Amino acid sequence: MEKQEKPHVLVLPYPSQGHINPLGQFANRLVSKGLKATLVTTIFLSKTTQLVSGSVGLETISDGYDDGGFAKAESIEAYLDQIEVVGSRTLGKLIEKQASNGTPVKCLVYDAFFPWGLDLAKRYGIMGVPFFTQPWTVNNIYYHFYHGLLKVPVLDPMVSIPGLVPLRLEDLPGFISSPASYPAYLNMILSQFSNLEKADLVFVNTFEKLEVEVLSWMAKVFPISTIGPTLPSMYLDKRIEDDKNYGLNLYKPNNSACMNWLNTREPGSVVYVSFGSMAVLGDEQMEELAWGLRDSNSYFLWVVRSTEEEKLPCKFLEETSEKGLVVNWSPQLNVLAHPAVGCFVTHCGWNSVLEALSLGVPMVGLPQWSDQPTNAMLVEDIWGVGVRAEINEKGMVTRKEIELCIREITEGNRGKEMKRNAKKWRELAIEAVDDGGTSDNSINEFVLKLVYN
Repeated sequence: MEKQEKPHVLVLPYPSQGHINPLGQFANRLVSKGLKATLVTTIFLSKTTQLVSGSVGLETISDGYDDGGFAKAESIEAYLDQIEVVGSRTLGKLIEKQASNGTPVKCLVYDAFFPWGLDLAKRYGIMGVPFFTQPWTVNNIYYHFYHGLLKVPVLDPMVSIPGLVPLRLEDLPGFISSPASYPAYLNMILSQFSNLEKADLVFVNTFEKLEVEVLSWMAKVFPISTIGPTLPSMYLDKRIEDDKNYGLNLYKPNNSACMNWLNTREPGSVVYVSFGSMAVLGDEQMEELAWGLRDSNSYFLWVVRSTEEEKLPCKFLEETSEKGLVVNWSPQLNVLAHPAVGCFVTHCGWNSVLEALSLGVPMVGLPQWSDQPTNAMLVEDIWGVGVRAEINEKGMVTRKEIELCIREITEGNRGKEMKRNAKKWRELAIEAVDDGGTSDNSINEFVLKLVYN
């Protein structure tokens, strides 16, 4: 009998590090289950970054800006328009090419930011599955706004949404609490729901026990399938050989400097500080954060991108040279997994939160925008693994507040409870992706659908 071809899945992330990494890791999981998976990125990214895909295939499409990517677009609206028109056309050609090469595509897993991916999948008669990179708590808020069940501006002090605890205005995603600030991004977020009812399945980068109530409620509306956390296997179940790192780093991490420095520190003694690849702090906030770190009297490892270095206060590096190390970029998973790290000061981007949860590190949240305020609320109020720094009347987190938040985790009784909770969530994250876990079962069910459908 002729050997049956492996079902082929195309995986299409939004072209930024925070989206490519989780979708790329999901593709790794599919390959480990016996599928053929191909990660699709833009021509510009393929020319300007080193994307390591291992056993996952790599293909490119055009976003209409092959020589400059997003930076060349006149606006976010222009970029999204172009990638829909040019991207869908070139993705269609890629699907046709795969068929003519004898590796026909059975399913397109597309970033939920690209709802046109579903229309394209239907046109080619293949399965279409959106991949949501943010927690379902956040998606539930957007869903209710999209359907007119949550009105903005929000005038009530508390907001009630099915499946969620009552929320304050400051707990809502930035695109909802101040919708006029980010109209293009808000439109992109809301477009995720424009055709969602037609999707064959809905993947979410979370795990069942992390968001059990909201997932149970929304499962009545959509065929939700939790497949997270999408970290390299080495940091969780260790079942996929050589799955040790994400495939993409937009910046070159200072690996040896970070790890050598951490190796000289006592267990749990270091505060790790990073605000991801996009967040930009104002000069005054940068100064408050710097002196707050100094005043906490903790050892600290702080990631300050080269574009942000000039905001560091005068003489800060000299004053803190014995306590701190400042680098332009770090191998974040290795850092969070290091026994010396006992606290993570973060912007609460979802990838960073999932990484800290999965590696058992308590957090100090300084959310900036997008889903981050809601993620910070979950970290403190729902999962009990951190504290959210309070802002003052100027919208600033003061150095004193930063110092107190760090000390609460490193020295206080509440910090001991957070560390116990962080350990519990780490165990549950591993359980979810390990053999027979809820996320592992979700992926197995998807594989069976493709094999036998």
